[in-house]
Amino acid sequence: MVTSYRTLLRAVETESEVKRSRFICYLMPVASEGAARSSIAEIRSLHPKARHHCSAFIIGPGQELQRTNDDGEPSGTAGAPMLDALLGAGLSDVVAVVVRYFGGTLLGAGGLTRAYRASVAQAVEAAELIIRELRATVEVSSDYAAAAVIEAEARRLGWGVVGSEYTSEVLMTLSVPPGQLALLRERVAELTAGTAVLSEVGLGYVAI
Repeated sequence: MVTSYRTLLRAVETESEVKRSRFICYLMPVASEGAARSSIAEIRSLHPKARHHCSAFIIGPGQELQRTNDDGEPSGTAGAPMLDALLGAGLSDVVAVVVRYFGGTLLGAGGLTRAYRASVAQAVEAAELIIRELRATVEVSSDYAAAAVIEAEARRLGWGVVGSEYTSEVLMTLSVPPGQLALLRERVAELTAGTAVLSEVGLGYVAI
C-alpha cells in the first residue's frame, strides 16, 4: 500500500501564449473520476468559444487511474504531454485542463506537444503542493489527568491530535502512522497504567 503521495493544496490558473495562441491551464485537486470530469465540464462552460479544452487527470494514491483527452487536437499532442507533466511532478488526485484559443498559426505536432506540456508544467510550478500520508485514526478514552499526558506524548512523537471530547472522561482522537500503532499502544499503557482504552477507527490519507 502506498504510504504517501503529492497533490495540490488548492486550484491554480496560469496562462501563456505561443504564436498568438492562448493556453490557459487550470490545475485542480480532485478526489474521484467523477469530480475530475465535473471540473473539466465546468472549465468548458467557462470558455465556450475556445477551440480546444484538453485534459488529463490522475486519481489514486498510487496514480492508479489516468485519463487524457486531446479534444480535437491531433492525437497524442495534448492530453498525453499534459499527463507526462503531471506524472513528472509526481502528482495524483489532480486534473489539468488546458483551454486553447487558436491564434491563427499552426504549431505542428511538435509545437503542440511542447506547448501543452509547458502549460501544465507552468501551472505545477505556480501551485502549492502538499503531501498526503496514510494514517491510522485511533480513539483513546481516559481520565482527564491521563489525557494531558497522552496528548503531550503524542505531540512529542509527531502524532496528530485530531480533537478531543470532554464528558466524564476524555475521548481523544489521534492520527498515527500505521507502523507505529504498536508503539502507541505501548506508550499509552505505560503512561496510564493500563487504564486507557484504545479503539482503531480506520485508515485514511491526511494532509501533512
